[in-house]
Amino acid sequence: MTKYILNSGGLKNNAEKADKFNKEIVKDLGKNPNILFCHFAIPREYWEEKFSSYTKRFLESMNKGINPKFELAYPDKFIDQIKNNDAVMIHGGDDKLLLYWLKQYDLPKIWKGKIVAGSSAGSNVLAKIFWACDWRQCLDGLNILPIKFITHYKSRFGNNDPRGSVDWKKAYSELSECGNKKLPICALKEGDFIIIEK
Repeated sequence: MTKYILNSGGLKNNAEKADKFNKEIVKDLGKNPNILFCHFAIPREYWEEKFSSYTKRFLESMNKGINPKFELAYPDKFIDQIKNNDAVMIHGGDDKLLLYWLKQYDLPKIWKGKIVAGSSAGSNVLAKIFWACDWRQCLDGLNILPIKFITHYKSRFGNNDPRGSVDWKKAYSELSECGNKKLPICALKEGDFIIIEK
């Protein structure tokens, strides 16, 4: 059984929710969990910088006695890295860039029995279909989970965008009409998460 933890994103703006999310990732993994941080959704030159700042924030939310070890994911080592870690954290960024990388792997098989956490784009891509905030359109995910997903729901995401603020009602409507209309829609406010075991 693989445990999926899908977060809507915006964790840096929601410290209390980030704390709860991070603790859920390490729950039941013992005192020294090994966590793989995947930053494939952002340009390569930023991976180490994000890894450093995100691991620091993650450590700040740990209870005393919990000492996770972190590893930065690389495409050419990704399969072995997943096998050698207890949890995989897929961080956000550009949905299409993340899909490009993750489509290269047989992920449900490779991470079977692991904890798989996603934030923003990292959650989107796990769904059957999602509405991408950056692209402002419905996109096909990896179809790992039989759901539709919207991240950053009803947040201020895109307020500084030249296209104007996101019309969340329209986004929800577009996603509900896209693909299989019977699939449940997960539209989570920033920092909120759901757990699906499959």
